[in-house]
Amino acid sequence: MNKRNYAKELENRIWDFQNKGEHPKLLLHACCAPCSSYCLEYLREYFDVTVFFYNPNITDGAEYKKRVEEEKRLIGEYNRQVLLGIFDGMNSSRNAGKIDIIEGVYEPGDFYKAVAGYESCPEGGDRCRKCFELRLSETARIAKEYDFDYITTTLTISPLKNADILNEVGERAAGKEGITFLPSDFKKKDGYKRSIELSRRFGLYRQDFCGCSFSKAERIQKSD
Repeated sequence: MNKRNYAKELENRIWDFQNKGEHPKLLLHACCAPCSSYCLEYLREYFDVTVFFYNPNITDGAEYKKRVEEEKRLIGEYNRQVLLGIFDGMNSSRNAGKIDIIEGVYEPGDFYKAVAGYESCPEGGDRCRKCFELRLSETARIAKEYDFDYITTTLTISPLKNADILNEVGERAAGKEGITFLPSDFKKKDGYKRSIELSRRFGLYRQDFCGCSFSKAERIQKSD
């Protein structure tokens, strides 16, 4: 069986929208500002984008606050570009639209409940899948409630995240709510490289662990 090319699938969807003159409503689950940077720069050209910041896996309250405020700051910078009509000529043009944000309920207890029994799994294993299921299921629920056309996630931009698993989980979550998950692998076509460039440009806070207490402990252990 041929491996799916999620980046190409997304391109094909976008070409189809453009040919039909459509500008769909997209709810983009965002994990943090650095990962969002390229995704937003790219997607705002073709979609009416609203960011959904839902990350109860960020189990430290101060860390959560830092990340959500950076997300809001980045969105403010992009909306300022649209207001002033000033772009850098990379992935944005005057077709770029303003970006909204919905902040989900922050309750780390929901994360711990979702991963119960998987605490000892290594980073990238079954515990992470349970975390993806929690966050993308809530994204799909909110998308249905607010009548979005599509959902997807910035998580596929990370070289440390499995795009196959994320797309599988996202498609299943969206299907249960009767909406569509946009296939993605944002790390491809230099997407991850561009996210690093944009993070430097905007001076974004770049964390060195995924967010949960388990990933932080694993990071500390590896650094010792």
